[in-house]
Amino acid sequence: MTAEQRPDRPTAAGLAGRVMITPLLPRPRLRRLVRLYAGLTLYGLSGALLVHSELGSMPWDVLHQGLARQTGLSIGTWSVLVGALLMLLWIPLRQKPGLGTLSNVVVVGMTVDLFLWLLPETDSLVARVGLLVLGVLVCAIATGCYIGARLGPGPRDGLMTGLAARGWSVRLARTAIEVAVVVAGVLLGGTVGVGTVVFAVAIGPLAHLFLPLLRMPDETPETPLPEAP
Repeated sequence: MTAEQRPDRPTAAGLAGRVMITPLLPRPRLRRLVRLYAGLTLYGLSGALLVHSELGSMPWDVLHQGLARQTGLSIGTWSVLVGALLMLLWIPLRQKPGLGTLSNVVVVGMTVDLFLWLLPETDSLVARVGLLVLGVLVCAIATGCYIGARLGPGPRDGLMTGLAARGWSVRLARTAIEVAVVVAGVLLGGTVGVGTVVFAVAIGPLAHLFLPLLRMPDETPETPLPEAP
């Protein structure tokens, strides 16, 4: 067989393109990495701020907190484990991860535990309200950073968009998932309160504000951005 007749061998980039939503690291590489990991670190900080406020966690952290109380494992550890399990659900939904997806599973869990350890305890209601407000604001900025990096949605976002691709509306998919998560978390001992409601009401408009400001220029074929968590 001549060189002209020999079939092309798949390259690493070609194989990655079959299983990942974006090329492993499209340009501008350094800026995307900084944006991605800054966003994921801030997301972990926002989760820790809300937990420390003791006024109610964000929906998924209600579940992580409940699991932590039942098992003795940390909230961050459960964030990693739940994220990994959710990615298994992506397989039948035919969702493709990206570098951002894989990083989300690990980095958010690690950083939420780090900040839970670093943040001081407080009994002041004023301070706790401040932690709540700051947590929601930081989460919106974090969402703009890591989604704006365009390196793949988080595992929880992908579950929502996967259901939407199967005929669910995005609103219905998100609502059903988060209600189920909160109910399970409460039954396990997670904290729900005014902070959970404030987060649910405020995060959408705030993320909508920050997403265009922090979105990276797209030098790859257009891929849809997931709705903010």
